[in-house]
Amino acid sequence: MAKNKLQKFDEMAQFPNVFQHSGKESFEEDFHLKGKWNEKFFNNTNPIILELGCGKGEYTIDLAKKYFNKNFIGIDIKGARIWRGAKTSNEINLRNVAFLRTKIENISNFFQNQEVSEIWIPFPDPQPKKPKKRLSSFIFLNLYQKILTQNGIIHLKTDSFELYQYTLDTLKSNQIEPLEAYLDLYSSGCKSVVKQTQTFYEKMFLEQGKKITYLSFRLNINKNLIQPEKIEIDGYKY
Repeated sequence: MAKNKLQKFDEMAQFPNVFQHSGKESFEEDFHLKGKWNEKFFNNTNPIILELGCGKGEYTIDLAKKYFNKNFIGIDIKGARIWRGAKTSNEINLRNVAFLRTKIENISNFFQNQEVSEIWIPFPDPQPKKPKKRLSSFIFLNLYQKILTQNGIIHLKTDSFELYQYTLDTLKSNQIEPLEAYLDLYSSGCKSVVKQTQTFYEKMFLEQGKKITYLSFRLNINKNLIQPEKIEIDGYKY
């Protein structure tokens, strides 16, 4: 297994659309493509879409194939996972795809203010005991709003009702109305692309009979977001 991982890392180091920062290096200066992804890498002015905790990049790849007029960047700290998406994108010659290996808390070192148009967060770890580590916590939302455009959209898709409700309460605490909110996406009237793309885990959850929730919303740029008051839902505290 270790040998297989090393082979993947060696191969990934040769991919032209993969950029790696393991998290051990210090940020003495910002990433060289910060503010220049369109100009220096994609060579166009199309909107940039991020997939956070992208794993194998299933959303990144599928959306990139559907929307050639947009640029997609999958972000994850797990290099062995990114390898699959990066390899696939190179094999099918997707020019509107890149992958970034780094911790999501470092995201502001890689993207300029208002450089990103959308953020997808499909099936993140709900972090039941560590609310501040949830990718939809007020801490991360404050990071996202710095790099999102004025009308930038965040999409959260999860099988965790607790994470869904926590995110709703975070939005409510900050006077943000969701654009869409579905407790059971596949029983809803939603007809957007959010139903058309499914990750490996989403398919597994659906086979187990779990409901999939979905939220989309915009953030108020330059507003310092706060955490919701501590509450309890069905024995779940935050």
